[in-house]
This record gives sequence, structure tokens and C-alpha cells, in this order.
Amino acid sequence: MNKGYFITFEGADGCGKTTQLELLKDYLKNKRYDVVVTREPGAKGLGEKFREILLNYDGVVSDRCESFLFLADRSQNIDTIVKPAVSSGKIVLCDRHIDSSTAYQGYGRGLDIQQIKNLNSIATGGMLPDLTIVFDIDIETSMQRVGKNKDRMENSGVEFFNRVRNGYLELAKQEPDRIKVVDSTGSIEDIHKHVVSLVSNLLAM
Repeated sequence: MNKGYFITFEGADGCGKTTQLELLKDYLKNKRYDVVVTREPGAKGLGEKFREILLNYDGVVSDRCESFLFLADRSQNIDTIVKPAVSSGKIVLCDRHIDSSTAYQGYGRGLDIQQIKNLNSIATGGMLPDLTIVFDIDIETSMQRVGKNKDRMENSGVEFFNRVRNGYLELAKQEPDRIKVVDSTGSIEDIHKHVVSLVSNLLAM
């Protein structure tokens, strides 16, 4: 049986990560790899209920409540989708994961970063991605890409998203072996080539 891998895609809203995830999925499938795609929040099943609350609830959501909802969604995703797939030799591509909580709720909302990391470890049972790709882009451009129809998270403002961006870059400095930063201002094809290079290096290990 082939070794399974867990690859996560991160970045501020509008960075292009979801497009790149889909391109990588198609690339890997063409190479005859068995690929599973999931996301946080909103993994298939219960996660879809969490996503609806987190992105569209129109009442007050406290910062701590928001953080715990993301963690609950993460536990469900890891236990029911990611771990079983990786254990069976599949490549799992996940749109957002632990670093989103640290960047958004930690650096963005100002919650205790070490506490978030500890809670992430509990939520995942200590499982870490084999590779995390952060798509970096200036916030003005990312907001233009998002457009006017923003969800609750996307409406958090420019200052918030600058803190999120800086948080991602700081996390990449802390964990350079796992977290790789990709300039997301280039063409879709050039970014895809960079992603393929990073993933090919991982699969060759």
C-alpha cells in the first residue's frame, strides 16, 4: 500500500488557494494517485452545519466561541475523513486547517496563540500535515478578489486581515520544514507549477 499524505492549503480570503487545490487534485489524479478533498470548516456531513453557523450566523459570536466551533469542526474532519484516508494510503488535500485558527483567531482576533496551538493538538490528536502551503498576497488585492458579497469572516476588515497575513508569515518562519509560502500574485499556471514542485518533493521523500 502506498504511503498516505496530508496536505493543507492556507492563506487569507481571496488568495487563490481553493483554485490551486482543485488544480493539484486534477494533477494528482492524472498521475493515478488516490485523492480525497476536504475543507475546514465544512467537511462533508456534520462539518457543513458548523460552516453554516461560522460563516452565516447573523447574531453575535464571541471570539472564544468562534475558536471552539472551528476546533469542533476540525476534530470531526480529522477523525472521520483525514485519518482514515491517510491510513489507507490516500493523499488528502484540505482547504484550511490548524494554521487558520492560529492566524485568524490568534493573530487576527488576539486570542492566546499558545493556547490555540495546544487546543489544535487536542482537536487533531496530535496529527500534523505533511505539507502546508500558504498562498501569500497583499490584503488589498485579496479583498478585491473576494468582491462585495462577503460572509461573516470576510467582513472583518483590512486591519484584521493584515494581522492574519502577518500571522501566516510568522508561522512559516517558525516551521519552515512544514509550511511553505507561495507568492500568490503571479499567474494561475505559474503558481500551480510552484505547488506541483513542492508536492513532488514531498512525494519523492
